[in-house]
Amino acid sequence: MRIVINEFMSLDGVVQAPGGPDEDTEGGFAHGGWTHPFFDPEVVGGAFDDALRKAEALLFGRRTWQSMAAAWPERAGDPFADRMNAIPKYVVSRTLGDDKPAWNNSTRIPGEEAIDRIRELRATDGGDLLVMGSPTLARSLLSEGLVDELRLIVMPVILGGGKTIFPDDGGLHTLELVSTVTSGAGVQVTTYRPVA
Repeated sequence: MRIVINEFMSLDGVVQAPGGPDEDTEGGFAHGGWTHPFFDPEVVGGAFDDALRKAEALLFGRRTWQSMAAAWPERAGDPFADRMNAIPKYVVSRTLGDDKPAWNNSTRIPGEEAIDRIRELRATDGGDLLVMGSPTLARSLLSEGLVDELRLIVMPVILGGGKTIFPDDGGLHTLELVSTVTSGAGVQVTTYRPVA
């Protein structure tokens, strides 16, 4: 499976709380929902739809999984929501118990086993293992060289601080630009792959 990271991102690299004001206020973040003015169903929505169509499974960190698990089951009947609810999901967590993954088709990966288990998943045949949100997990995957594709949906806004997916380990990570599309609102959907 290919590991694909799909992220909403500000021009200054922030990925925190793109969906709503109360989504993630950690660190005093006060700009939740910052993507809404720039969302365009054709380019931005199309990028997420395309990523989900190619996915064989989803991979989340605990916080993003909990947020998604609280939102998507209520939206049943919409094709995107139905796919989100039906597809296998993996949640990396040190704190969730095995009895907690209640969102349909969810499996917990214990935090201390995460990198090894994700390597095993990546080594299997199949479609994409898609990461959405989950900045701590995404940063670890990038740092470990486990990302096969990085799709950034860059919004024309500067947030001045917040969570990012980029490693700060001093490692060099060279990427090649595979494609880019720009929406009328100035959103750039850019796809990168690591240079071998």
